[in-house]
Parts: sequence; structure tokens; C-alpha cells
Amino acid sequence: MSVGVGVNICEVTDDVQRALKEFRFRKAQDTAVLILKVDREKQQIIIDEKLDNISIDELQDIVPSHQPRYIVLSYRLEHKDGRVSYPLIFIYFTPRDSHAELQMMYAGSKIALQQKAEVNRTFEIRELEDLTEEWLLSKLSN
Repeated sequence: MSVGVGVNICEVTDDVQRALKEFRFRKAQDTAVLILKVDREKQQIIIDEKLDNISIDELQDIVPSHQPRYIVLSYRLEHKDGRVSYPLIFIYFTPRDSHAELQMMYAGSKIALQQKAEVNRTFEIRELEDLTEEWLLSKLSN
């Protein structure tokens, strides 16, 4: 009896694990992002971009619209009572029109990466236009 489909799970490199750990414990007081992608040839998850002091609009411009990405976001959230928190968010972006094999590699590696990142808030988007401040705030208020 077969247990499941043979999906390739990409290795999370030491560089990525180190970057995730540093990102989790960063002390900056702005919104920052760590964008990760799959290296198809090496079957590894690698760092695509690491940016501090970024807006959600800027993030939308940076992420390629036709290729999947893992987005780890440290978001500066200002509460109504004046408190500021920095929720750590994992966004799995998988456009409908991206290559099927690539989608499989990303899907197969997503859970392993989430565990390494130790992020509880996980969201998926299919269209880059959906990645807005309003969308994010609505997700965080649930």
C-alpha cells in the first residue's frame, strides 16, 4: 500500500535556518521580510530577498508575480490601545499560472519550512494583488 505521492521535499539550507532564527529574534522596530524560494536544480530552499523597513505595497512590487515564494513577514502592528506588536507571519504565495512541477516542490516543502521557521500564523495567497495591508490586517484580527 502506498503512503502518498512522492513529492520532493527541498532541503532547508543552513543559511536559511540561520536567517530564520536571526529574523525571529530581530530587534528592529519596523516591518521586515524574508523571501525564500526553491532552487530547482539543487532542490533546496534558498534566500531570495531580505529587506527591512518595507511596506506591504513595496513587498507586492518585489515578489515575482508568476513564481511561487515563501514570505516570512515581521509586521509592525499598531493596536487601537497604542501598543505595538510584531507578529511573525508565514505567507505561501503560489500563483495559479506557475509551473506545475514548481508548485509541487513548493507545496511539498511548505510544512517542513514552516516548522523550521516556527511561525504559527500561516496564510496562502494565489494572486499578488491580494497581498494588501487591508488583507493582512483582516487576517491578523481573526
